[in-house]
Amino acid sequence: MSTSTAAPGFRLEHDLLGYREIPENAYYGIHTLRALENFPITGQPISLAGDLINALAEIKIASALANRQLGMLDDHHCKAIVNACQEILNGQWHEQFPVDLIQGGAGTSTNMNANEVIANRGLELMGHLKGQYQHLHPNEHVNMSQSTNDVYPTALKLATYRGCERLIARMDSLQAAFERKAVTFKDILKVGRTQLQDAVPMTLGQEFHTYSVMVCEDITRLREALPLICEINLGATAIGTGINTHPDYSRQVLDHLKGVTDLPLSTAPNLIEATQDVGSFVQLSGVLKRIAVKISKICHDLRLLSSGPRAGIGEISLPARQAGSSIMPGKVNPVIPEVVNQVAYEVIGNDVTISFAAEAGQLQLNAFEPIIAYAMFRSISHLTNAFHTLEINCIDGIEPNLDVLKEHMDRSIVLVTALNPYIGYQHATEVAKTALKTGQRVYDIVLERGLLTKAQLDEILQPASLTAPRAIIR
Repeated sequence: MSTSTAAPGFRLEHDLLGYREIPENAYYGIHTLRALENFPITGQPISLAGDLINALAEIKIASALANRQLGMLDDHHCKAIVNACQEILNGQWHEQFPVDLIQGGAGTSTNMNANEVIANRGLELMGHLKGQYQHLHPNEHVNMSQSTNDVYPTALKLATYRGCERLIARMDSLQAAFERKAVTFKDILKVGRTQLQDAVPMTLGQEFHTYSVMVCEDITRLREALPLICEINLGATAIGTGINTHPDYSRQVLDHLKGVTDLPLSTAPNLIEATQDVGSFVQLSGVLKRIAVKISKICHDLRLLSSGPRAGIGEISLPARQAGSSIMPGKVNPVIPEVVNQVAYEVIGNDVTISFAAEAGQLQLNAFEPIIAYAMFRSISHLTNAFHTLEINCIDGIEPNLDVLKEHMDRSIVLVTALNPYIGYQHATEVAKTALKTGQRVYDIVLERGLLTKAQLDEILQPASLTAPRAIIR
């Protein structure tokens, strides 16, 4: 068959399975078309993963430059590839990446989609028509010295790194928001709680500073996981032996890719191992799960502390974001912490998916990296969005309910714990039992029984004394 047999508005392309008509205005080709037919899974094309598209373009630029430097690719072809990729990096042609994020073939369809778009746009820049691959070929030129098996995982790592950078920025901002509240609430005394029961006093500032520290610790853990993501296998080609590459290609392409991305990349010391092992994604996913678990715990706390407001704990008020019921007028729900909880559950599930996909890799390649990518991208992007909405739609607007906090402190029986060193455990136990039975304040019972003077009580029960270590002076 020849191009003259194509229907109006289409061009003919062929592969090992035969000929297919491709829309004339499409920059993708026959391999992408077959992937569209084969993988109607999520309805989410790789065009939605902008970081992944840009990473593929960066890799193709670095490869073209390395191949030119090594005398494998001439200036004319190199320029066309680089210019087409630069347009992609400038935001063009992303809609030409329609392949589903979840796909068979270990990412081959994604790599071929990139090769075809770059080749066809390069052909136009060279003055040729789309599909005239004798002048610039998706495999022969754009994919020179490469395999899906080193391009795709490298692209995933570049995209993952960029996503983590945005997540860290959001976590930094949320951590600062918690710390601002900690400073604002530093002198507000409240009842601490263990096992959902009243415990010794603390300040509301200490409670919110704890949340600040928790987020800060997770930022550190995430930063610690990123160096492994920067270790790539580009130059490995099919299984890590580097077949069909120049002996200096892996070194040259790394140098060019570092220049294009401005990332601290390194080549894995053993490319065969790096091509089949996805342990870096497993480790990073574990850190994301840790982040999810801890932020979910914080959100549970916020929901408990704001519960009621009349029949719950009610010590803080979350900003009202929307009506909470279609039947109960005036009801307002903690919808922002709730949505963050749900994101956390998704991330935990994604970690299970990544773990199974990593374990299922056989011999020299893991065929399941597309589902790893899908789960990883969702975890990172959804956590990023969750941290943002938690900060601006919840934390920034939290207010203390001072009357409730004071009432809880006044009624707290465990306040007697602070008096143990002065009146002894036995007397303290009797005071607590009486307070529980009668509803009297611990303060009043101690005075009535002459166990301490008012001056002594006021000194012992100062907020600063109740919420930090102190020397016991009898």
